[in-house]
Amino acid sequence: MSLLPEETMGVLRRLDWMARRRMQGTLSGRHTSPDKGVSVEFAEHRSYVPGDDPRTLDWKIMARSDKDVVRQYIEETNLRVTLAVDVSGSMAYTGDKAAMLDGKPLSKFDYGRHLAAALSYLFIKQGDAAGLVTFDKAVREFRRATGRPSQVRRILEVLHETEPGEDTDAAGVLHDVAERIPMRGLVILISDLFDDPGKIVEALHHFDFRQHELVIFHVLAEEELSFPFNGYQQFRDLEKVSPLMRIDPQAVRAAYLDRMRAFLKTVEGACGNLRADYVPVNTRHSLKRTLLSYLGRRMHAKRGK
Repeated sequence: MSLLPEETMGVLRRLDWMARRRMQGTLSGRHTSPDKGVSVEFAEHRSYVPGDDPRTLDWKIMARSDKDVVRQYIEETNLRVTLAVDVSGSMAYTGDKAAMLDGKPLSKFDYGRHLAAALSYLFIKQGDAAGLVTFDKAVREFRRATGRPSQVRRILEVLHETEPGEDTDAAGVLHDVAERIPMRGLVILISDLFDDPGKIVEALHHFDFRQHELVIFHVLAEEELSFPFNGYQQFRDLEKVSPLMRIDPQAVRAAYLDRMRAFLKTVEGACGNLRADYVPVNTRHSLKRTLLSYLGRRMHAKRGK
């Protein structure tokens, strides 16, 4: 199964990504930086000091105030993106209504790594830097962000070779990831977020504290959202923490759906408070639909500012 089929690349060639927060990068680029340099967007005046470029002197202000001042501008920078992909056991779930690719239904794990592959291609294509983290109960792989064209191949290789793990510690790992990223940038989390909701929220706040822009692709299967099962069923814990359980789905459906709604509300509410993008992803929908829907909205919102 190709992680970057031509259909996906065709969609991405028509799309773009612009950062909403000021970013720190390593190259001159297209995203607003917190640093001040020379570009087209004026930032502020400051007093002239020896060594400043005389071309930055603001002669009009100097004529009115009799003070030597220079103009400062907002630098533009390339975006540094870290794609954090959950590869724990629960991501291996494949629902009966999952979208198909190359004739095979996509598990949450497959959906997540296809999504990461597509986004890494998008960022490298537009001259930004992309890196990858895979994790379950610990960080499995950590590839720092770089803008080299060969980085797409490296990310695809890691994603292709990765298999779902077992237990998860999403919250603890995300604290670790937040500390490892050296400069403010964009963090894209692709996960079902199956962990203690309160701890997940704390971890998301850590990214905000580090001044990263945060996007959450919350990947869930239709069956996890609607719990449509009937008759006695055997449920197996894909993270191998609990034993095999045989239960009557009708007896627990109402309680399950209440817990699921509360879980989703907690995560979405935390994202709203952090000004993070919350992107619910149902694996019954095609990857193309998910990308076009979110990136289209983001591009439209950016142009409207």
